[in-house]
Amino acid sequence: MSARQALPAAALLALAIVLIALAASGSFSSGSGRRSAARAPACLPQAPVKSAQIAGLGLYVSPAPGSVSANPDTQISFLGLPAARLRDITVRGSQSGLHGGTLMPYSQGDGGSFVLRRALEPGERVEVSASVEAAQGSRAVRFDFGVDHPYSTADVGEFPNPPAPPADVQRFRTLPGVEAPVMSVSVPDHAPAAGDIFLTNGPGPGRYGPLIYAPDGRLIWFEQLPAGQTAENLAVQSYEGRRDLTFWKGKVLDLGFGEGEDVIMNDHYQIVKVVRAGNGLQADLHYFDLAGSGVAYVSTFNPIRCNLQAIGGSADGAILDNAIQEIDLRTGLVRYEWHALDHIPVRDSHTAPPSNGQPWDWLHVNSLDVQPSGNLFISARNTWAGYELQAGSGRILWELGGAQSSFRLGAGVQTAWQHDGQILPGGEVTFFDDGANPPVHSQSRAIRIALDFATMEARLSAVYDHPSPLLAVSQGNAQTLEDGSVVVEYGSIPQISEYAPGGTLLFDAHLPLDMTSYRGYRFPWSAQPAGPPAVSANENSTEEETIVHMSWNGATDVAAWEILAGQSRDALSRQETIPAGEAFEAATSLPRKFAYVAVSALSRSGSVLGSSETIPVAPYSALYG
Repeated sequence: MSARQALPAAALLALAIVLIALAASGSFSSGSGRRSAARAPACLPQAPVKSAQIAGLGLYVSPAPGSVSANPDTQISFLGLPAARLRDITVRGSQSGLHGGTLMPYSQGDGGSFVLRRALEPGERVEVSASVEAAQGSRAVRFDFGVDHPYSTADVGEFPNPPAPPADVQRFRTLPGVEAPVMSVSVPDHAPAAGDIFLTNGPGPGRYGPLIYAPDGRLIWFEQLPAGQTAENLAVQSYEGRRDLTFWKGKVLDLGFGEGEDVIMNDHYQIVKVVRAGNGLQADLHYFDLAGSGVAYVSTFNPIRCNLQAIGGSADGAILDNAIQEIDLRTGLVRYEWHALDHIPVRDSHTAPPSNGQPWDWLHVNSLDVQPSGNLFISARNTWAGYELQAGSGRILWELGGAQSSFRLGAGVQTAWQHDGQILPGGEVTFFDDGANPPVHSQSRAIRIALDFATMEARLSAVYDHPSPLLAVSQGNAQTLEDGSVVVEYGSIPQISEYAPGGTLLFDAHLPLDMTSYRGYRFPWSAQPAGPPAVSANENSTEEETIVHMSWNGATDVAAWEILAGQSRDALSRQETIPAGEAFEAATSLPRKFAYVAVSALSRSGSVLGSSETIPVAPYSALYG
C-alpha cells in the first residue's frame, strides 16, 4: 500500500474539501459580498480592446483606450516617452467631473503616472487628453475608458487552517512554537547540483510559511507566519545584482486567489523590499517576476460586479477579472496594466457562471513569463490556454490551446486546468498539466510543446509522468533546469520530483499528504542569517548533566557546533565540539551540571560563523515537573 493510500479517511476528506474549493471557479457558498440590488451593472465589453498603443508616438497608456475594467483608484499610466515630454494632462469623468493630479515620473526615465487626487466613480466613462512633445512639434493625445464597479471581498472567508497531526510536523527546543512540516524522501537525490528544495505550506492543515529543505529532507529554513497569513511561490530571483528570495504573503480567499504583497529577502533573511500592487488592487499569490531594470510584474485579481444574465449567470452577478501590472520598484508606480476582460472572450471559459451571484472565476491566470522581447506569456487555467501578449500594446499575438487556438494541436498537446506556462530559450513551451477538477486526464503531468510558426502546428515533444499516477486538482509547476532536467511539483498533492531530460526519476519527496504546496523549485542556495544561532539548555533527570540543543534557522554552511559552558555568565569555556549532523536541530549532553551555556556555529574550516546568546540552564523540573 502506498503512503497516499494509507492516509486516514478524515485527512482525505479534509484535503478534498480544501482543494476542491480552491480549484472551483465560482461555486462557493460563503455568501460574502452579496448586495441588496436586484441587478448588477453591465461589465462585459462589446468588442476586445485592440491596443494600448498611441499610434505614431511609441507611447502606451493604461487604462487602455476603450477598456471597461479600470478600478476607481487607477493611475493614468504613460509609458514609452520621458515624462518631461507630457504636458497639459486632463482627466474628466462623466460623473465625477474634472480631476486634478500629479505626473510622477518612472525611475527608468521612460514615462510617468498621472496620480489623481481623488478616486473616479464606478461605472463612469473617463476622458483623458494630453499634449506630447514630438520631433515634429506638439501632438494632442486623447483616449477614454470605463470604470468598473468593485465587488467587495471584505467579508469573504479564507480556507480552513486546522492543526496538523502531530506526526506531520517537527518541533524544536530551540524554536518554541514552531511547527515545520516533515519532508519524506522516497527517491534519494541523484542530481545534487540542482540545489535545495523550495516550498510553501498552505492553505490547509499546519502552520504556514516559506520552507527550504536539503535534498535529504532536512529542514534548512522555515519562516513561520502569524495566524491568518499564508506564503506562496517561494523562489530565488535576481535583485540589484544579488540572488534573493522572493515570495508572496497575505490571505488566500476561498474564492481561489490571494490578497497580499510580494516580498524580496536577501541571503541573511532580511526583507529588502516589499512590492505592492497599485491602482487599488492587491498582489495575488500566483506570480511575481523580477524582470530587471528595476521592474517587477505582479498578478492581481479584480472582483467586479457584473450582470451575467446574457451568458447564463445571475443578473446580480460578479466576475473575477485578471490584471497584470508592471511596477516601478523604486517608486511603486504602475507603469502598465493589462486586463484580461478587455481581451479574452468570457465564452471561451470551461466553467459556467454561477447563478447565485458569487464571482465567476472564468479565466484564472496562474502564471506569467516575461520574454526577452518584453512580451508576456500567460497561462489561464479555466480556458485551458496560454496566451502570448505583445509588449506594451497588450494585444494577443497567439493562443496555444483553448477555444481559439492559433495552432493545430498534435496528439497529447491539449491541456486541462493547467498551471505555470513557460517559454524556454529555444522557443518550446512547458506546462504543468493538472488535468483535473473535474478530471479530464488520468494523471497530472509536465509537458513540453514544440511550436512551428511556419505551419502553425503544436507538437508534444516530452512528457514527464510520475511512476505512481498522481492527479492534482489544482496548483503545481514545472521548472526546467539548465541541464534539461525538469522539477515538477504537484500542488494539491505536495510532492516534488525531478526527472532527467529522458524522463528518469532523479529525486522524489513529499510533505505530509494532507497539506498543500502551491509550487516547488530547486535552486543552489547559500545563506547566513542576520540573527544569532538559537540555544536551549536544561538539566537531565538526575540533575547531574546538562543537555544542550542548538540550531540556526536558515544557515546553510554550519559544519560543527562548539559548546561553551560555565558556572557564571562571564566565565564560559569550551566543553566540546560536535558535528552539525543531518538534523535541523543538533543536541548533546555535557557530563556535568552547568549554570550557563552558549554555542558557536563553525564553518568547515573551523572559523566561527555566529554565536548564540548566553543563557541560564533550566532545571529539569521546569520542563517536566
